[in-house]
Amino acid sequence: MSNATATATKMDLKLFINGESVDSASGARKEVRDPATGELVGTVCKGGAEDARKAVDAAEAAFPAWSEMAADERAVFLHQGHDLVHEKIDELALLLSREQGKPVSEAKTEIEHFLHVPLPNFPSKGAYGLVLKRPIGVCVGISPWNFPITLTGTKIGPALAGGNTIVVKPADSTPMTATRVVELLNQAGLPKGVCNIVTGPGSVVGEELISNPKVRRVAFTGASNTGQHIMEVAGRDFKRITLELGGSDPMIVCDDADLNRAATMASVGRFYNCGQACLAIKRLYVFESVADKFIELLIGKVKKLKVGVGTEKDTRIGPLHTDAQRKEVQEQVEDAIARGAKVLTGGKQVSGFKTTHFYEPTLLENVPHDARVVQEECFGPALPIFRVKDIDHAIQLANSSIYGLGSSIWTSDLVKANKAAHRIQAGVTWINSLHYGYDELPFGGVKQSGIGREHGPEALEYYFEPKSVVFAGVM
Repeated sequence: MSNATATATKMDLKLFINGESVDSASGARKEVRDPATGELVGTVCKGGAEDARKAVDAAEAAFPAWSEMAADERAVFLHQGHDLVHEKIDELALLLSREQGKPVSEAKTEIEHFLHVPLPNFPSKGAYGLVLKRPIGVCVGISPWNFPITLTGTKIGPALAGGNTIVVKPADSTPMTATRVVELLNQAGLPKGVCNIVTGPGSVVGEELISNPKVRRVAFTGASNTGQHIMEVAGRDFKRITLELGGSDPMIVCDDADLNRAATMASVGRFYNCGQACLAIKRLYVFESVADKFIELLIGKVKKLKVGVGTEKDTRIGPLHTDAQRKEVQEQVEDAIARGAKVLTGGKQVSGFKTTHFYEPTLLENVPHDARVVQEECFGPALPIFRVKDIDHAIQLANSSIYGLGSSIWTSDLVKANKAAHRIQAGVTWINSLHYGYDELPFGGVKQSGIGREHGPEALEYYFEPKSVVFAGVM
């Protein structure tokens, strides 16, 4: 061993970025010495922030082609890599022993584990493994004001089904129906303490729940900035989290779409619940060749929507939940107008009611893409419409948002539909349909629309801790 160490070649290694061995931007080097002898094993580049950025940029540039490659093609590269590493295993084991200190035999085992770790096969006894899925423990479900019951259910259901207990924190402004629902679940016979609800301000009740060390799981639906705070606090205790946050859903209408049906769904998809939905259509991209006809159809449908009190029979647009919400939507529309947008219909606060929460369903055109109503989440009845050249132009603009929750495309062309399904950066893409939230399918977002999934069997996975068990020599 000592002779092998003494005669081993000293290595000088560089960074490896974008398929090439390269020096660090600074040119600085770091020595690596054998912990057993103190001898120099070799030197490596001492990378810096600039080098890290270059590597990230290279990975980003390589991602589209690699992700679109067929799995069997990727497998060829992985198998070739496996074979080459295996061919060099003795050389690698010696190098690992020299830089880390472990015996060469253990170093060789580690390289083998890098390549593949099979279950043990003890002679004449056999071995097998299984996965236990154990409940996590105390869970917290924090639900928003826009759909306070539906989004409480997405937390209570899988938590209890998985054997966990839960504390629900409803939005401070919509606590009553959720409280009654939890009371009824308990009246139905749930054991004491299994399902609880605590109302109160998020800054007090919510903060205690997400920071309490006894809580092991937090599920939150709400604003992206609040979700970021929850992630930071929950991360201190390594709690399991799912966050379903804001959205700015694009809807793409192609030149071969059923324009009347698409216009109907655009109206429903934007103005349902007065536009106060994370999955509401918030950006509409229409092919230039059919834009005039489509917009005319949509304007006609939107003008028929009655603004009124929610308890009145014919009301289709109720009030915004708060006056502050109405003011924000109004400011977003006014910002777009100031930047040159054209109001096709709506665009004003509605008076004549006991509160100031009412706003007309609004359609906008010629909106700059950097306007607030586009870049921010518009949580109310205003919809910007854009004319696009083709499907690639539409997808490019659809992906330009910081959000990635839902999306839809309207087309009779399977090629366009498949392109949108694969390339739109969103947790959901509907094709010639909208807002069918099937419980069998996972639901959640990407980018600043959150992490994790609700609905589907995937939802249950976030309420279990998987535990591996290996049996050997047990009959």
